[in-house]
Amino acid sequence: MTKITKLEGTLVDTTFRPAAPEAIPSTKLNGVKIGPLPISIYVGAAIVCAAAVYSGKLPNDVIGGLLVLMLLGFLLGKLGQTIPVLKQIGGTAILCLFVPAALVSYGLMPDAALKAITTTFRTANFQYFFIACLVAGSILGMPYRVLVQGFIRMFVPLLIGTIAAVSAGILVGLAFGYTPKDTFFFIIIPIVGGGLAEGVLPLSIAYSEILQRPQADLVAHMVPAALLGNVVAIVCAGLLARLGERRRDLSGQGMLVKTGDNDILGDVRPDRPIDLGLLGAGMVLSCGLFVLGMTLAPFTGIPGPIMMIIAAVALKLTKILPNEMELGAYQINKFMSTNLTFAILVAMGALLVKWEQLVASFNPGYIMICTATVLAMIASGFYVGKWLNMYPVEAAIVTACHSGLGGTGDVAILGAADRMGLMAFAQIATRVGGAIMIVIATLLLKSLS
Repeated sequence: MTKITKLEGTLVDTTFRPAAPEAIPSTKLNGVKIGPLPISIYVGAAIVCAAAVYSGKLPNDVIGGLLVLMLLGFLLGKLGQTIPVLKQIGGTAILCLFVPAALVSYGLMPDAALKAITTTFRTANFQYFFIACLVAGSILGMPYRVLVQGFIRMFVPLLIGTIAAVSAGILVGLAFGYTPKDTFFFIIIPIVGGGLAEGVLPLSIAYSEILQRPQADLVAHMVPAALLGNVVAIVCAGLLARLGERRRDLSGQGMLVKTGDNDILGDVRPDRPIDLGLLGAGMVLSCGLFVLGMTLAPFTGIPGPIMMIIAAVALKLTKILPNEMELGAYQINKFMSTNLTFAILVAMGALLVKWEQLVASFNPGYIMICTATVLAMIASGFYVGKWLNMYPVEAAIVTACHSGLGGTGDVAILGAADRMGLMAFAQIATRVGGAIMIVIATLLLKSLS
């Protein structure tokens, strides 16, 4: 019963209530997540997976393969985002590729796990599904005004930067005994192709079809270039930011154009809650575009994944699709990139990257070609940007994103320079610039073969 007592004109509730139990003290460990999973759930899932692997009960299908890939990808991704220095230079991609490659090379990957990964990635062709969702969504999901106006503004710096990068890379390659063909197709193009999942992976499929060579050999040769190019771009972005602090006349403090007209930044597609219906629509669009590309490939002579890119760009520029359908493509892209990018990189490391070949690629000549390629691109962006009434520091930083590891690389490069507001322009350099270079390289290699 509630009892109210009046004390000096104030009503006081004197009802007896039992003391609340003491809250369980929180620890830092309780808040740790491995990927999207709380650490307790992750450990439980990892124990189940390990028990299935070592008892021979792991399903040799997509279910078993995805469990292994996602658990290992989330763990390596977390380590790559946490370890000092490594996290500033694209550590997630490095660990997700290098660790599985080393495990397979030294016989430390259990056979059951490797079989399930192989079934998922190769037999079930999950890599194609991932590419379809990622590439189609990245193009269709970009706001039309950002795509068109951003590309118009960045066209000249990207064009001149790419020409400078190709010229510098080939010249340095000749000095170290590399042929222009090998330097261009297997070192320079992977650097400027838009990253690993959206660049090297579809590029390796196209090269494999044209050259009739194993995809694994091609990936192992191209991956180091993409990684090294990203590291050089990150370091240069940090140095450019410090140059901007010392020379205020060269820096827009985050603004690209000197008139201050960066209004297209406001057109970046806003995040919306996931719509399950649109997610399904985006999946159908992505798969449909991939099938269209594979259907047209025999008639055009262009590999299917490349035809898919061309078809997606055509759809975007003609504005045929309703906005809601484009949003669906964007959402399936976001879902796949958030949850499965690390898993796909782990599969690439385990099945496509040969450890010995990977390590052998890091020789002085290879490193110098990658470095010269990125430096030439950034330097041209600096001077061309100044000529085009852009702030040189910002123009050079955006141009540097042309050699980044996709969206993750853009974040790392812009983060190193504290210029995250330039993300819209960075996406143009990475996505559109990368897609164009992949198409050009594929068509050129086809004509030379």
